[in-house]
Amino acid sequence: MIAELGHFALILAFAVSLFQMTVPMIGAAKGWSGWIDSARPAALAQFGLIGIAFAALTMAFVTSDFSVALVYENSHTAKPMLYKISGVWGNHEGSMLLWVLILSLFGAAAASFDANLPPRLRARVLSVQAAIGAAFLAFILFTSNPFLRMASPPFNGRDLNPLLQDPGLAFHPPFLYLGYVGLSMAFSFAVAALIEGRVDAAWARWVRPWTLAAWVFLTIGIALGSWWAYYELGWGGFWFWDPVENASFMPWLIAAALLHSAIVVEKREVLKSWTILLAILAFGFSLIGTFIVRSGVITSVHSFASDPERGVFILAILAFFVGGALLLFSVRAASMQARGAFAPVSREGALVLNNILLAVSAFVVFIGTVWPLVAEMAWDKKLSVGAPFFEKAFTPFMVALAIILPLGAILPWKRGRLKRVLYPLRGALLLAAAVMALVYAVSTGHSALAVIGAGLGAWLVGGAVVDLWLRTGNSGLSRLRRLPRADWGKAVAHAGLGVTFIGISLLMAWQVEDIRVAQVGQTFTVAGYDITLEAVEERPGPNYDATIATMKVSRDGRQVALLHPEKRVYPVQAMPTTEAAIQNGLFRDLYLVIGDEQKNGGWAVRSYIKPFASWIWLGSALMALGGCISLSDRRYRVAAGARQARVAAQPAE
Repeated sequence: MIAELGHFALILAFAVSLFQMTVPMIGAAKGWSGWIDSARPAALAQFGLIGIAFAALTMAFVTSDFSVALVYENSHTAKPMLYKISGVWGNHEGSMLLWVLILSLFGAAAASFDANLPPRLRARVLSVQAAIGAAFLAFILFTSNPFLRMASPPFNGRDLNPLLQDPGLAFHPPFLYLGYVGLSMAFSFAVAALIEGRVDAAWARWVRPWTLAAWVFLTIGIALGSWWAYYELGWGGFWFWDPVENASFMPWLIAAALLHSAIVVEKREVLKSWTILLAILAFGFSLIGTFIVRSGVITSVHSFASDPERGVFILAILAFFVGGALLLFSVRAASMQARGAFAPVSREGALVLNNILLAVSAFVVFIGTVWPLVAEMAWDKKLSVGAPFFEKAFTPFMVALAIILPLGAILPWKRGRLKRVLYPLRGALLLAAAVMALVYAVSTGHSALAVIGAGLGAWLVGGAVVDLWLRTGNSGLSRLRRLPRADWGKAVAHAGLGVTFIGISLLMAWQVEDIRVAQVGQTFTVAGYDITLEAVEERPGPNYDATIATMKVSRDGRQVALLHPEKRVYPVQAMPTTEAAIQNGLFRDLYLVIGDEQKNGGWAVRSYIKPFASWIWLGSALMALGGCISLSDRRYRVAAGARQARVAAQPAE
């Protein structure tokens, strides 16, 4: 009965979404207050019903109800409880249910907390949000029903994909979906503004917190996925430019551009059309990511499904919403004229350049991701676009972005002088030069990547510190403590980007890799570390069999670490996985992997020395922290003051 209850709740949620999509929109057009006010209870009801459906599916997984086909396909009685729960979204149908749950959560949040929104705008926003929900609820009900029963329930299930049985992957999808789906709020605000034919500073103030929250969640989700790939897959990398990795990275870049563009609309009433377009594209790229993961048209180790029919359904949703929004955008473009002008050397000019660089870099990633599909369709050729293309095509835009960020942060609005801005940044320039000189001096082979990347990272960190200090008016630490949280958040996020720059560049330039066959008891040296394969033994796990190595790492005769890399085999799916053993450090990671036993009795061993690897995720954490600090600023959390500006500018309807 639990599964049937969940299915019925989904059907009711679909009906409510249709009501919420039409009635408040008509009410806003006609000025009927009762119809307008119906948007809020409908949004809350939709969230409650989808929550019931999600709870029902979770209960089926927790209790191992193998009469539900989805549970049979993705669970097993011997699986630990954490992975029984994460198995709910570790598949196509369950992940789509999580998708619409989060979509309805954002709608319910907008209905509950945006009290300052004008009723008509709120009704239109919630109607657009409901239209998206209706489309995906129809997709679930008609093509991806998670509550299908089996006529003859088996005694046990087929288990979850072993690669997903990991804490990092248990939390990675929810955060990623919070980011993906969170961008639907920016889209809904954009479409609602286009329907009203009015975009102003108040609108920008309202849309920024939702975009910032989505960007923070995307940052956390991408970082968790990267961290999981680093320690779980055993290949030693943190980013593979896989299509599904790119699918989350593209909306992250566009969302970052949208955040900066909305600042210009809020402060200067310019870039209105561009900001609306970015809001549409950000959610559009989220839908593209959903299509890539679930259509099977592009090969990826992360794909949930390989059903072209489902992909066509998602492609139709993408075409309807993004195509419809762009059509509306073209009709309303004349009503979004900018009110002010600015010189190229100004904060507006820097933010425009920032937007161009982020948008173009996102399209570079998009082209590299879909090009194999285009080549196969147009010329019937099998092509692969790998890391060399992305690194060469993408990196120059990031270098330019890193150069202008500190400058743009302290340039005055409307008009500025570059010389006057460079003077207070002389400390940041000296810091960057000193770091570059130090890295050059210690680099083996004098790697340009390490020197440039570390210098740019130091420039970003130093620029963030200078920006904070200048905002105090040189009045000291007392004023620094009283700065708005949004200023602190921006500085922390920019510094986090700098830390990530340093980590990526030094890791890629300085890492040492050693692959060999080692006998038990043998000692070998890698980059000054003496590594001894002391023992290899077999141990059973909860739902897997493990081969565990014991490896001692010493330096200068002193033991540094005792690590235990594993190789696991999950009998149900007969699938092996690699569990790297890592000693994390602030300045370097020791990374060991045990492979297969060789014919001569030895074992394949892969060893890495990874300098500054932890700085990649430290920087990501700082970026997310900066976003959270900004969200805690009351001006952006509740759009204080925006309502008055909106009411004053709003003509009688």
